[in-house]
Amino acid sequence: MRVVVVGATGNVGTSVVRALSRDENVTSIVGVARRLPGWRIDRTDWRQADVASADLTRIFDGADAVVHLAWLFQPTRDPATTWRANVLGSMRVFRAAAEAGVPTLVHASSVGAYSPGPKDRPVDESWPTHGWPGAAYGREKAYVERVLDVFEHDHPGIRVVRMRPGFVFQRVAATEQRRLFGGPFVPRRLIRPGRIPFVPDIPGLRLQVVHADDVAEAYRLAVTRPVKGAFNIAAEPVLDPHDLAKLLHTRTVRVPRGVARAAMAAGWHMRLLPAAPGLFDLALRLPVMKVERAKDVLGWTPRHSSWDAMRELIDGLHDGAGMDTAPLAPDRGPAGRLKELATGVGGRA
Repeated sequence: MRVVVVGATGNVGTSVVRALSRDENVTSIVGVARRLPGWRIDRTDWRQADVASADLTRIFDGADAVVHLAWLFQPTRDPATTWRANVLGSMRVFRAAAEAGVPTLVHASSVGAYSPGPKDRPVDESWPTHGWPGAAYGREKAYVERVLDVFEHDHPGIRVVRMRPGFVFQRVAATEQRRLFGGPFVPRRLIRPGRIPFVPDIPGLRLQVVHADDVAEAYRLAVTRPVKGAFNIAAEPVLDPHDLAKLLHTRTVRVPRGVARAAMAAGWHMRLLPAAPGLFDLALRLPVMKVERAKDVLGWTPRHSSWDAMRELIDGLHDGAGMDTAPLAPDRGPAGRLKELATGVGGRA
């Protein structure tokens, strides 16, 4: 089996490539990325390509499956750029897969594609996927879901799988996530248990977290088993601010939603934070997902708890962890953070 992984050098992409390389049914992997990595792994060839402009049909020719993971989180200050990469780029990936005659397409959707939903009971994959219009991430993930609806109707012979994971963490991706969402002013040395004075207790904030290796296993199963449709992917337990406080050996302080959002909005407008305040609105509206279908149909069981994934994130943030790919580059210290400032917090791809 020949598998093409588009967006193979990021948090999920590197994990998916590792999982596929361990599967004896996968004979070759093509990793596609905008910037070629220094990282090398067995049975994997690398192709440099941008989904917004490259000839993807030629890259996909002869593939048994295409896994589409490429997604641009930044620049949050230029939604036209993220729309072009994420929505129009995804459309180009799907079109190229059809033109190349690829029989299987596995797409990285997200919990962020879901419409606002309950926090006190889980919802299954039939919950509406209209996103939250106030956040570019939710708008784009939801729009691509509609594109896939049309694609499946027009190409019934292609097996389409939609993966909808929660928040995906692992140690080597911690610095990337700090750059994307926290920015250069996050104090690396304070990110460890016992050093953070408190965790904001924001009403309604509940997160479903999953380790990148477990997400990668779900993708491997989706590629190699005759399944189709959508799958929610998350580990237990669902985490709230009190759980995060336990992990960090600190206390919680009640913070009203409006105050927390105003602080985040101020940081974004002052170019201190890269994450737009719409992401805060989206997080508070995400439903809690039911994962039984992934377990029963896909045969997936996470090996790591959400606690494990969060601990790796915390440790990785403190240590400035990363690996030899452009998205996952480790923390470069003061020089690297000055470069983040110089190129614009939240203003660059």
